[in-house]
Amino acid sequence: MPAIARHLIIEGLVQGVGFRYSMAAEAETQGVAGWVRNLRDGSVEAMLEGDEAAVIALVAWARRGPRLARVDRVRIEVGESGWRGFEQRPTA
Repeated sequence: MPAIARHLIIEGLVQGVGFRYSMAAEAETQGVAGWVRNLRDGSVEAMLEGDEAAVIALVAWARRGPRLARVDRVRIEVGESGWRGFEQRPTA
């Protein structure tokens, strides 16, 4: 499958529940590169790049999040490519 990149904004109860840590672990499992960070408005932002099926699987995971999260909305746009590995970034 071809590689794709997606930019996500995840809204709901997504900070203080291990979302970034859990997403980084799931990205590693799926072989997806990119990053994740909290935003000051309480949402989480992520950039995902990888095999189409793997990115789609990680987007599906983001719609649920970790056990303590409550995801209300995920906004998805075409993302940037060129990432290596997956990192947790500081709040922006």
